[in-house]
Amino acid sequence: MAGFDIQPGRAHPLGATPDEQGVNFSLYSQHAESVELLLFEKAEDREPAQTIRLTPGEHRSFFFWHVYVAGLSTGWHYAYRVDGPQDGEAGHRFNPNKVLIDPYAKGLSNSLWNRVDACDGSDNLASTMRCEIIDTGNYDWEGDRPLGRRMRDSIIYETHVRGYTASPSAGTGHPGTFRALMEKIPYLQELGVTAVELLPIFDFDETEILRERSDGVQLKNFWGYSTIGYFAPEASFCASREEGEHIRELRDLVKALHKADIEVILDVVFNHTNEGNHMGPTIHFKGIDNATYYMLSPQDKRYYMDYTGCGNTVNCNHPINDKFIQDCLEYWVEELHIDGFRFDEGSILSRGEDGAPMEHPPVLWNLELSETFVDTKLIAEAWDAGGLYQIGSFPGLRWAEWNGRFRDDVRRFVRGDPGLVAAVAMRIAGSADLYQWSGRSPSSSINFIACHDGFTLMDLVSYNGKHNEANGEENRDGMDDNISWNCGAEGMVNDPAIQALRKRQVKNFAAILLLARGVPMFLAGDEFGRTQGGNNNAYCQDNEISWLDWELLDENRDLFEFFKGMIALRKGCTQLRQSRFFEDRVNPRGLPEIGWHGCELNAPGWQDSGSQVLAFTLGAFTGDEPDLHVMMNMGEASLPFQIPPVQGRRWHRYADTALPPESAMDSDAATAIEEGDYLVTGRSIVILVSR
Repeated sequence: MAGFDIQPGRAHPLGATPDEQGVNFSLYSQHAESVELLLFEKAEDREPAQTIRLTPGEHRSFFFWHVYVAGLSTGWHYAYRVDGPQDGEAGHRFNPNKVLIDPYAKGLSNSLWNRVDACDGSDNLASTMRCEIIDTGNYDWEGDRPLGRRMRDSIIYETHVRGYTASPSAGTGHPGTFRALMEKIPYLQELGVTAVELLPIFDFDETEILRERSDGVQLKNFWGYSTIGYFAPEASFCASREEGEHIRELRDLVKALHKADIEVILDVVFNHTNEGNHMGPTIHFKGIDNATYYMLSPQDKRYYMDYTGCGNTVNCNHPINDKFIQDCLEYWVEELHIDGFRFDEGSILSRGEDGAPMEHPPVLWNLELSETFVDTKLIAEAWDAGGLYQIGSFPGLRWAEWNGRFRDDVRRFVRGDPGLVAAVAMRIAGSADLYQWSGRSPSSSINFIACHDGFTLMDLVSYNGKHNEANGEENRDGMDDNISWNCGAEGMVNDPAIQALRKRQVKNFAAILLLARGVPMFLAGDEFGRTQGGNNNAYCQDNEISWLDWELLDENRDLFEFFKGMIALRKGCTQLRQSRFFEDRVNPRGLPEIGWHGCELNAPGWQDSGSQVLAFTLGAFTGDEPDLHVMMNMGEASLPFQIPPVQGRRWHRYADTALPPESAMDSDAATAIEEGDYLVTGRSIVILVSR
């Protein structure tokens, strides 16, 4: 075929931008000396149909290399070769033998991809990925926009797109895909969650073999925390492999979730990339401008600073990376209507170019102050593998944080550790010790007890130690201190008493989580007793260990009903969803906004080092909403708890985790409770509502 007509093009926007006459390409590289654009008619083509050499005089503006290809259309594929100084001591890793993908590519094909070929110095034209030219404007959103729900009203459900429906027990068509997740929307509506938080869906190398076990089983990258394509949805999560369908299917999912009044939050990974350390593959950043994109060792720039534990660290506060992150997230909000982001190892984004924490890191403040993200939820994992721990002090004022203190204090309390009532009260009240000093609110606290990283909730009450042998690392990986208790026997057992106690403990955790001020988040499947067999680091397990077993939903229906009832209670009680800390006021029925107790009223025992009990009253101030009285006994013995008087109403039992499964949750609150005492069984929680 004849070659396409070539014009100088323009520097912005970056990436491949099609219009009616052709496609504009733009790529940043400060230190490159030459750039070649390779055009492929099909992703499987091993040789380019045309190679376009970009000359500095005509195709470079400042550090942006650009070209306009007239007559080129969507559906074609492209890649780059970039050459420049081959000077490792200066941090440059240019290699014209390596075919590179565009960091701004909106679709990637790995049909020819061979990771090994990207790790040496040889030419890998025939085995690299191809970028797809996509027009993102051809979609009918039917008026859809991000929902903009207030953070304080959120109830977040963390899940993995593939793991949620990959099991045959899920009963979906196209298991493990965006379409299969759409089929579960009625279930999510019944449960009552307001947002799904998806583990990484930015394109990652799902073919990456992390290791091979002694039994020959190959362990692959399942979680996806090693991003390759920041603008491209993961193609393996799509039912159709037709070109461009990955974007359409994700949009269909987002639109359907929004119609069900459920937001979509994405777990995003800007702290490192899948290129790894100096021995890792060259995929994009390394070959485009290594010295700009990564933090390099000041002692020897051939090597990478590793604050992430993943081999490299992205130089997030370099202006080009700041722009890249802004452009990326704006794309996901504007073009795919995403409602929020959770930043993996978010503290990396607060490190300056020298690796030291910054008081006002530009990338974080630009996100915070951007009008594009005014209604977008911004959530940080406020620590990193380099030892930076910023719970309660993450830069910015509107950022929410995964509250690891909440997780640890509540785990210890429910396990039965004594002397924690003051700490647990602080967590239930919104963690004022962490957030009030800086003018932040309880909505800054993402409260959780279990997440993808660690034990599931059922495993937390079934195992004293991790059991990660299947990961092929001789059980050395994963956290050692899980603050767990197996209720008397290690692992899954058939003992009815132990099974009943474990369910009670799961319900205790659910009750505290959904009664606390802040924003609750829980792990998919915890609402019906999901187990990973004690594996607390299932990042490499694309199998039954990580897949949800939906048969457990019928087996543990009482757990589901309890979670469902607690979510409904939270939605119906404004006092549980305030974006301010508690104040000293009393409602018309004589109940305080919050009152703390032990077994005796107004005697919480803050200084009692042996206490395992805590009670509290939450007065309602809105309409006919119920007041709440909660009694928690984490000791072994049953104890009588005093109940406060409530003027003009009567207390009714909403939940008692010690009652038989069919009675533990009574969302109708049919049983009236006489004022006086209530005998609270050991290791249980009782919730009363007034009406």
